[in-house]
Amino acid sequence: MKRINWNDLNPRERQDALRRPALSEVPERAQRVAEIIKEVRVDGDAAVFMLTEELDGASLKSLEVDNNTIERAWAGLDSSLRSAMTNAADRITKFHKLQKPVEIQFDTGDGTALRRKPVPISRVGLYVPAGSAPLPSTVLMTAIPAKIAGCPLIVLAAPPGRDGEIASSILAAARLCGVDRVFRIGGAQAIAAMAYGTETVPKTDKIFGPGSAWVAEAKRQVAQDPEGAVADMPAGPSEVMVVVDNNSDPVFAAADLLSQAEHGADSQAVLVALDEKIAAEVDAELGRQVVELPRRTIAAESLSKSVAVLVRTEDAAIEVIESYAPEHLLLQTARPRELADRVSSAGSVFIGRYSPEAAGDYAAGTNHVLPTYGAARAVSGLGVESFMRWISFQESTREGLEAMADSIEELAKCEGLEGHRRAVAVRRGAKNEAVA
Repeated sequence: MKRINWNDLNPRERQDALRRPALSEVPERAQRVAEIIKEVRVDGDAAVFMLTEELDGASLKSLEVDNNTIERAWAGLDSSLRSAMTNAADRITKFHKLQKPVEIQFDTGDGTALRRKPVPISRVGLYVPAGSAPLPSTVLMTAIPAKIAGCPLIVLAAPPGRDGEIASSILAAARLCGVDRVFRIGGAQAIAAMAYGTETVPKTDKIFGPGSAWVAEAKRQVAQDPEGAVADMPAGPSEVMVVVDNNSDPVFAAADLLSQAEHGADSQAVLVALDEKIAAEVDAELGRQVVELPRRTIAAESLSKSVAVLVRTEDAAIEVIESYAPEHLLLQTARPRELADRVSSAGSVFIGRYSPEAAGDYAAGTNHVLPTYGAARAVSGLGVESFMRWISFQESTREGLEAMADSIEELAKCEGLEGHRRAVAVRRGAKNEAVA
C-alpha cells in the first residue's frame, strides 16, 4: 500500500491523498443506454427479448419466472445454504422491523391539527446483479425492508445465464423474502423495463439495488425522467476504511481490507494507522493473504491503488474519516466505541476486532446497501424508510386559520404572492360577513 503521513501534508495535499479515482464516464455508454431505454419503451417485451439475446447471450422463452420454478429452487437449495439464508433473513428482519416509522400528530392548541403519516411506496423494483457470482444477500437486503414497509408490489429482476435461467440461490432468496414477481432480465434493459413497464413487466415507482456501470447509468437516466422511476442512491465502487493502532491484529485488518478489494479492481481500500509498525505489519499480511484468494488478481489490482494513512492521534484519525466518508468503516483500535461515537460520516460502522465487514454484508442484521464515493456525508444506507414516503396533513377550524392569518398574509406580501394572501383574506372576509 502507498503510505502517506497525514501530519506532513497541507490541506490541499490531504484532499488529494484521499481523492477517489474519477468515475469512468463513457459518452458512448450513456448514448447506448439511452438507446436501450428507448427501445424498451417503444417495443416493450420484444425489445427485452432481443436485448437479452444480444447482450447476455440468452434466448428466453418467457421473461417472468413462474412460481413452480421458484418453489423448485427453494426445495432444491442445499440445506446448509438454506439454513444460512434463513438465519440471516431472521436477523435482518428483526433489526429492520424496529426501523418502521410511526405517524406523528400535533395539535397547535389554537384550532389547527397536524399529522405526518408514513405510507409505503406502491410499486418497487429490485435489481440483483449476477456478474461473476449470484448475490442472494442483495435479495435479502432489499426485499426484507420492502416487505416490512408494506409495499403492495415487489418486483425483482436479475440477469439470466446463457441457459436462460436465474441462479437458483437468487430465486430461493426471493421466495424466502416474499417477492411478488421475478423476471429474467439484466442490465440497462431491466432498469428500463421496471421504470416504464412492458406488456409483462409492471412499472415501478422506485428502483433499488447495485449493478454494473450500465445499470448505474440506466438508473441515473430513468430517475431524471418524470415518467421514469426514482433511484435508491448514488452508485460508485465499493470501499472500506480500516482504522488500527498498536493494539490491533494485523491479520484481521488485512483480511478486512482484502474482503473489500476482491469486489472489483476499482474497489477502494484505505488503512488509517495510529502506529507505523502496525501499518507495516498489515501491509505484510496483505501480501501474504492476497495470494490465497481465488480472486487474487482483482484484489491485487485494487490494492495497487490503495493507501495507508499514518496519523499520530485519534483526532487526526477522525479528521481522515470525516474527510473520506467511507461506505464501510472498521474501527479496530483500543477504544473503538469512543471513536465510533465521534463518527458522523460513514455508511456503516463496524466496532471492534470481532466485527468484520463481512458480517454486515450477510448476517449481522444491518443493511449492506450503502452510500459510496463520499455520499455518506449526506445519504443514508438502505432501510425500511427507503421504501416509504411521508404525507403531511393539516386541518384548521375558522379559529385556527384566524390564529395564523396575519402571519400568512404578511409573509405572502413579502414574497409578492398576492394570490396566496387573498386565499386567506377571502376566508377572513367571509367570517366577518357571517358575524355581521
